[in-house]
Amino acid sequence: MADETALHDFPSLFSLKGKVAVVTGGSRGLGLNAASAFLQAGCTKVFITSRKASVCDQAVAQLNKLPNLQPGALAISVPADSSTLAGIESLVSQVSKHTPHVDILFANAGATWGERFDTHPDAAFQKVMDLNVKSIFLSVQKFAPLLQKRATLEDPSRVIITASTAGLGVGTLGKQATFGYSASKAAAIHLGRNLAVDLGPRHILVNSICPGFFPTKMANGLIEMSGGADLHASLSPAKRLGRPEDIAGVVVYLSSRAGAHVNGATIEIDGGSLWNTGSLLLAGLDAKL
Repeated sequence: MADETALHDFPSLFSLKGKVAVVTGGSRGLGLNAASAFLQAGCTKVFITSRKASVCDQAVAQLNKLPNLQPGALAISVPADSSTLAGIESLVSQVSKHTPHVDILFANAGATWGERFDTHPDAAFQKVMDLNVKSIFLSVQKFAPLLQKRATLEDPSRVIITASTAGLGVGTLGKQATFGYSASKAAAIHLGRNLAVDLGPRHILVNSICPGFFPTKMANGLIEMSGGADLHASLSPAKRLGRPEDIAGVVVYLSSRAGAHVNGATIEIDGGSLWNTGSLLLAGLDAKL
């Protein structure tokens, strides 16, 4: 009988030693949190991309000052516009000059737009859908040859898609309604499931993460307009908003040997807020009685 207490090389279960990662939208917020996690978990190269070269360079400078990195580990700036096919092809070309393979693609670039239903503009809706959905597909498609290079049954490559809890429930409505954002994140989640099934036989695993409210540059405005950080924290069963370490833990898990049999999954990172509607409804009824 096999020893069920025996775990192969448990100390390295969450290690990313020797891995190469690409982070789109990696110059700030959740993308920068994830990039820091990848480097500190052992990646030798982490490519940071966003539209503005100066912002990428600044992020890379911060990352390369992190203590306790693997010898020779490096964050590399590769500015590109991930909202266009030409931009994605440029990104792949830039990355290919530094490495013959990629182990982790964190598809994190995204945009949002808030406006009431009656005046919600076509151009804004299209921009959000293009970056939050189409660019994910094109990024995975164009990086697939590099992702397949070292991928094996025992050590598959990984794609992680940043979706949102807005793609699982009803997003923000009213005067700052995010119709395009919510629809795009629901689409991104389902795209991830389809990619997971299609690319699994190529030893590329695809999963989605769904953050709730994290105090980031993109989210701070909406947080303030919808009641403020303290209110949103109070509505969470965990009684707080997201922290950088919350993102770091999940992306390292999904990218490491610990997540080597997770494919097509969607992980909420919101302290349970998505599922708290029942208790909030009861609280409202109690207040009326």
